[in-house]
Amino acid sequence: MLNPYHSNPENCPKTILVTGGAGFIGSNFIRYELENYDDVVVINLDKLTYAGNLENLKDIEQKYGLSSLNQKPKTQDLRPNLRYLFVKGDICDKNLADSLLSGEYWKKKGVGRRTHDSRLMTPDAVINFAAESHVDRSILDAVPFIDTNIKGTQVLLEAARIHWQRENSTNLKPKTQDLRPNRFIHISTDEVYGSLGKTGEFTETSPLLPNSPYSASKAAADLLCRSYYKAYNLPIILTRSSNNYGPYQFPEKLIPLMIKNALERKELPVYGEGLNVRDWLYVEDNCRAIDLVLRKGNIGEIYNIGGENEMKNIKVVKLICKILGESGRVNSEHGTRNTKLNKLIKFIDDPRGKAHDFRYALDCSKIKKGLGWKPVSKFEEGLRETIDWYLSNRDWVKKVVTGEYQEYYKKIYT
Repeated sequence: MLNPYHSNPENCPKTILVTGGAGFIGSNFIRYELENYDDVVVINLDKLTYAGNLENLKDIEQKYGLSSLNQKPKTQDLRPNLRYLFVKGDICDKNLADSLLSGEYWKKKGVGRRTHDSRLMTPDAVINFAAESHVDRSILDAVPFIDTNIKGTQVLLEAARIHWQRENSTNLKPKTQDLRPNRFIHISTDEVYGSLGKTGEFTETSPLLPNSPYSASKAAADLLCRSYYKAYNLPIILTRSSNNYGPYQFPEKLIPLMIKNALERKELPVYGEGLNVRDWLYVEDNCRAIDLVLRKGNIGEIYNIGGENEMKNIKVVKLICKILGESGRVNSEHGTRNTKLNKLIKFIDDPRGKAHDFRYALDCSKIKKGLGWKPVSKFEEGLRETIDWYLSNRDWVKKVVTGEYQEYYKKIYT
């Protein structure tokens, strides 16, 4: 069923540049957009680092798109219903960002002339998912986080500023009289707020107090976005979500790592005593929220997006063990039992030290009241769906776990 907003397409972006679209949340968002709107074109720009994987969108590419690295179609002709295009590249590449935002990239390839009005190959919205996003990696080496999360965001902002300037701007005139609104949605994180004690919630006006190089780089990017909104009237909106989980998440994060290790009868490493608290948000709930922000959000605003599912890390790990142990499918295929899985839990020294925030929780009343969003998935229900996905896609896990992953795993967990 198509999203109801499809009935009012003239007021909605039609061509979306999604950066980091081969990653976890980005790929889920692309799938959500293309399967809920029949008039949206998505251009996916991704550098394909360790966490970016075209396998995440293999079915989408086959159904809607242009083949990945060489821009050659899988069919013998460039189909008129082409709606998904992939570009391998870095958001820090100024020339590439300029050519994509202006539409020149596709004009040079002749794609727009043969498949679409060339105007539809020019993005009227950017959703910036591209980021280095793992705290532990940022502590090992902060440089990639500064480059991608700060410098890359600035490159995208500047390209958008140049190509989207409004009629009332004193700097540039619009290149067309297109009535479709421009939007720059920057995807941030609750980690920019820092850490909470046992009570309380962060609001959108809470001070930014990041405690790791990762969260500091995201906070810096957030402030850059604010400055481009204030200085240039760029149509920017920020979202800050809590911990996401669901299909296609790279197995360095807690939930997929525990699932993977449990199935392989490996230790389940838990930092400290596992008492840190996270609010868990099912990725499809986040995608629905981002879609609402894209189409109905107010320019210049920030929206918290939380799952309302707070839980200590150790309880999450034990729940994963419980669900895996209850599954007859796991028992029959992998010989796994709940009692044995719990014995795999190993408490290890916390490599994050004081950078490991104790608790996150978000006040989401703004997006609930303003846009009518609320999380749908209860944590145990979403976790069961996630575990089932990983059980059904063990080949995907094997493909994404590279030699680089093995080296990183040794540094952190052994």
